[in-house]
Amino acid sequence: MAFKIAFLVYNGVAELDFVGPKDVFFASSWLAKRNDELYLVAPSKDPVTCLGGLRVLPDYDFTNAPLPDLLVVPGTAEPTPQIDNSDLLTWVAKASGHCTWTTSVCTGAAILLASGVAKGRKITSHSMAIEPLRARKDATVLDHVRYVVDGNVVTSAGVSAGIDMALWLVGRMHGADHARAVQQVLEYYPEPPYALEPSAASRG
Repeated sequence: MAFKIAFLVYNGVAELDFVGPKDVFFASSWLAKRNDELYLVAPSKDPVTCLGGLRVLPDYDFTNAPLPDLLVVPGTAEPTPQIDNSDLLTWVAKASGHCTWTTSVCTGAAILLASGVAKGRKITSHSMAIEPLRARKDATVLDHVRYVVDGNVVTSAGVSAGIDMALWLVGRMHGADHARAVQQVLEYYPEPPYALEPSAASRG
């Protein structure tokens, strides 16, 4: 069975927030010889300039994007423009209503919360965004975790945590052995050269 997997993009979106999970789902589709459709959705078909300067071309805008089976909502350094964009929030809520899984990376959780999708859920986000999310009092915000699953809503911490989340989803959708094969293809075995000392890591 092929899946439709949509990645929301917008000006200022953090590149790895959506490229990391996209590579995981692409590798899964490639290994299984499925014809999953992975596509970028933006407010318009104009080129999107990402947070780090990368420019990408959306496949669809909100008027013609296919409703996905899985939605990835990535974050940005300052999500206020997205939270204030009623068209964006409306599309996220509509797409999520069709999804088997709705996910976010980093401050994408703030977008899910503003759209109503994550209201009342357990969620997480980038360590620097935890307190602003808690201040909204619309969700239970957890810290010191890579991702949080609440029903069919899965939120992940900052940036690279989206890869962990995507691998977990691949395991849920296609089995743990397949997810391990995807991890091997991606050679995703993190060994950061400047890892935090345990005491520092525990502080976030």
